[in-house]
Amino acid sequence: MAPVRMESVQAVVAHIQALSGSHEEVADLHSLLKQSEGALRSRAARLGPFLHQLDPSAHTLGYLFLLEAYSSRPISREQDEKFLPFIAGFINSCSAEQIRLAPEKFISVCKSFKDQVMQLQVPIQGITPLRTAIRKLQTSSEQLTTLHSDYLLLCLLAKFYKAGLSILDDDIFEVDQPRDHFLYCYYGGMINIGLKRFRKALECLHNVVTAPMDALSVIAVEAYKKYILVSLILNGQVPPFPKYTSSTAQRNLKRHTQPYIDLANCYATGTFSELEACIQTNLEKFQSDSNVGLVKQVLSSLYKHNIQRLTQTYLTLSLQDIANAAQLKTPNDAEMHVLQMIQDGEISASINQKDGMASFYEDPEQYKTCGMIGPIDSFIQRLMELSKKLSSLDEQISCDLAHLTRIRKELPRLD
Repeated sequence: MAPVRMESVQAVVAHIQALSGSHEEVADLHSLLKQSEGALRSRAARLGPFLHQLDPSAHTLGYLFLLEAYSSRPISREQDEKFLPFIAGFINSCSAEQIRLAPEKFISVCKSFKDQVMQLQVPIQGITPLRTAIRKLQTSSEQLTTLHSDYLLLCLLAKFYKAGLSILDDDIFEVDQPRDHFLYCYYGGMINIGLKRFRKALECLHNVVTAPMDALSVIAVEAYKKYILVSLILNGQVPPFPKYTSSTAQRNLKRHTQPYIDLANCYATGTFSELEACIQTNLEKFQSDSNVGLVKQVLSSLYKHNIQRLTQTYLTLSLQDIANAAQLKTPNDAEMHVLQMIQDGEISASINQKDGMASFYEDPEQYKTCGMIGPIDSFIQRLMELSKKLSSLDEQISCDLAHLTRIRKELPRLD
């Protein structure tokens, strides 16, 4: 079809209405819309009434071009309040097939929507539409889009952490932009911290800290600060960098997080007073980093880890001795901590309140009961699926021309 010169917005609308049927028509329409982008942007402030002439589900591609141009202009707070339901309605009813023809336009509209809900301080209103947008933009649940981090940011701002799990529980294998991966894992770590899922939080933050990087980013530094704190809460220590961590991270991260390194060193002594003094010394820094809440949890976790160390040495110990060793004030405090740890499954123990003694046991789970068969089988199946996926990815990388060219260039240097 020969290119058509767009003389007016009404002409654009007429073409959208006429060419939104078959795949061939939509392809022609896409070409025409790209020609008309300049004209649409120059008339952005007057596009509102024309949007009402289109059906977002039937005319998705054309509607998207008009909506993107309309939302690119400065919008007042009063216009924001009227426009939010408009964009939300489009996201809900648009055709996934057609928005994937112009993904950059769809992403621009969604990011504009995210900015508007943040400006109005109503992040919770953006959560459901952005989740829908992600699912429509993805070609599979394994794909990380640039909207993932925006969605998680809204979940954080709204303190609706559980909503973030709907995408955090997906296995991600396709990443287009490194920054998207950094932000997705960083915000994911924060959401899991909010839910006290510290093991999952540590996985997310670990992915930021150990990701390939040529230059140190602010995201990596902030992630490492939280990585140190969560490691102390969960494991009582900070592990060394694994071998696959970039040299950039290994050389520079500790230098930019010295107060947190000092905190970890004080924690290792097991002395409550020293740890408390270290926190007071660096309190202003922890406050400016918005990490005071996590630091307080680090402080309270010292009691737990001190008690756990006792279980590795003693079979029976009085509550008074536990209180002394764990630096608790009274035997009653020791009893409260031990009971809480038993309830959380962190230790196996019993308390004889008559003589004030605690007895510690080996893990009673022998992993041979009927109740364990299902979880173990599920875990094995997941490992097999991941193994197949990794083998497939390894094969793809081994055949990738760009990867092979880079390896060929690096071989002389390695020799």
